[in-house]
Amino acid sequence: MRILIDTHILLWALHAPEKLSEKQIHALENSANQIFVSSISIAELMIKCSIGKLQIDGDLLDFVHQLGFEYLDYNAQSALGLKDLPFIHKDPFDRMLITQANYHHCILMSNDEVIQRYDCKVF
Repeated sequence: MRILIDTHILLWALHAPEKLSEKQIHALENSANQIFVSSISIAELMIKCSIGKLQIDGDLLDFVHQLGFEYLDYNAQSALGLKDLPFIHKDPFDRMLITQANYHHCILMSNDEVIQRYDCKVF
């Protein structure tokens, strides 16, 4: 299974794994699954760090690598999907993750209930 994780799932995997469900933990630890972290999530976290809403001690890219996750860069083809994406969710980061997951045929792992209202496979 190809799984793109939402930004909060990445944070929980790094700093608060107790917030993840058993099903999520199993999927993240299953070596048969490809787990992707979007460059959009990295950007979102770095913006939050820069404005003082979040503190990450250490190298985020190293932490992601240690978890065994892969990076998935946001590309122009993913961005084209934004044109037709309904405005159910106003968060631009989540909207980009939805189009990226759809373009790359990934399931989006997220606990965000609004994301589940989109035409997107959500875990």
